[in-house]
Amino acid sequence: MTNSIAELEDADLIFVIGSNMTEAHPVISYFVKRGAKKGATLIVNDPRRTDLCRWADHFVRINSGSDIAYINGLINEIFKNGWADEEFLREHTENPDDIRAWVADYPVERASEICGVPVERMKEIARLLGTAKSASVCYTLGITEHICGTDNVMTLANLQMVLGNLGKPSAGLNPLRGQNNVQGACDMGALPNVFHNYQAVTDPNVIAKMEHSWGVTGLSDRVGYKKPTMLRKARDGGTKILYCIGDNPVHTEPNMAHTIEEIEALEFLIVCDIFPTLTTQYADVVFPDYGWGEEEGTFSNTERRVQRVRAAVKAADGCRPSWWVLQELGMRLGYDLGFTSAEAVWEDMRRTATSYAGITWERIENIGLQWPCPTLEHPGTTFLHKDGNFTRGKGLFAKTDWIPPAEVPDEEYPLILSTGRRLWHYHSGTQTRNSVGLEALFPEELLEMNAADAEPLGIKSGDLVKASSRRGEITLRAWVNERATPGFCWTAFHFEEACGNVLTIDAYDPVTETAEYKVCAIRVEKVADAEELMKDLCRQARP
Repeated sequence: MTNSIAELEDADLIFVIGSNMTEAHPVISYFVKRGAKKGATLIVNDPRRTDLCRWADHFVRINSGSDIAYINGLINEIFKNGWADEEFLREHTENPDDIRAWVADYPVERASEICGVPVERMKEIARLLGTAKSASVCYTLGITEHICGTDNVMTLANLQMVLGNLGKPSAGLNPLRGQNNVQGACDMGALPNVFHNYQAVTDPNVIAKMEHSWGVTGLSDRVGYKKPTMLRKARDGGTKILYCIGDNPVHTEPNMAHTIEEIEALEFLIVCDIFPTLTTQYADVVFPDYGWGEEEGTFSNTERRVQRVRAAVKAADGCRPSWWVLQELGMRLGYDLGFTSAEAVWEDMRRTATSYAGITWERIENIGLQWPCPTLEHPGTTFLHKDGNFTRGKGLFAKTDWIPPAEVPDEEYPLILSTGRRLWHYHSGTQTRNSVGLEALFPEELLEMNAADAEPLGIKSGDLVKASSRRGEITLRAWVNERATPGFCWTAFHFEEACGNVLTIDAYDPVTETAEYKVCAIRVEKVADAEELMKDLCRQARP
């Protein structure tokens, strides 16, 4: 996030797009609700009516996969009416004339045809954005999990630069990170193109610094592979060994049948996790890891705040923290990583860091600090790019054009499926489905569909249905409601018994290799009637 969570309370306008935050980010949603109650204009943009719409001034239902056309149409209308921040464009952006020319191809009339939002509705949303004192844009995987996810994000960045909403409080471009240390994993270099703190592996000066610190020579300057490429190369022998730490790719990657083929093609699979998963079933070695309440260390949350975590309970016998396992493996391979404690790992990282250099173990004893925090005297940074001063100098607009999803409905598969999270579970349910309370609250997955699609098929809520795509099929209960628009279905992927990733398509954004989890084509058939299922259960329960 460019800005801080608490700033949402004081925004003049909050623009939420592609984010079911009341379920996927419930804590942050409280700040958004508080902002709405204090008078902020709340605009929710989504193909599906989410719970946050109860607090929204405007719910804009957009076609799945049409974000670029929609946002470019809004920018076009903002320029047309003189609502752009001309001073910000002139002083803090590099190519303001380019963005004017690029969005000229997206008048609201054309954008409306693509995104499904009426023209007058688009004009009203553009007016609200263009006349707000400060607008905060919040987005999540509904923006990034498309084959054009990178361009989706850049289009939102274009919007906020046009409006001058970067570098000031209660504004910004704010991606919400879903789990407790997703941001921290990226910060620590769990990406193929950077060392920790986003220091490029291709930079000779960075390489020299790391070699000096670590006492090694010959560090590679080659950018590594992303996970989809790693898995794909397993089939032709290019990837021989895969080491998964806290990852369950069989369950979470798209097109499960294809992922299993790739996993089985590996010569050696190591998994480090806290519970058995679909992926541990294929592992040659499983290292039992510490859980979040059993370990010492740091987490970095979505607002870039680095916080200390401490063990609350003792781990089960035989479990070890990931850093300990990596240290022991290093020793057996002939290199001492110097990992003697979580604090030692942190200090090893900090001394070669940039944004983390001022965050000592002692400074976050009681309260976290937000990076960038480059010196021991620095107080941390609540929002980035202050006064429009970007890291690169001036902001650079990017040309983005709408493209259709990789797979669209047709006569054989007439419905769109999108996937996401439930409030009670997340991702592959490794933790949440091992919680008795959460499992009792939501014990099975549902397929949400609109009555306009369900009624012709004779489907009502509670019926057992089969959802099929070109990649597989799952059986689950139907939930007929008005949350989903006609032609649009929705399910989560937490349940291995009916995992949405059996159906999803393995099409990827070419830059990030993020899969298009939000759009694939399916058909739905009724399998069993809810009333008959209940009668069968009652008969089985009789003594």
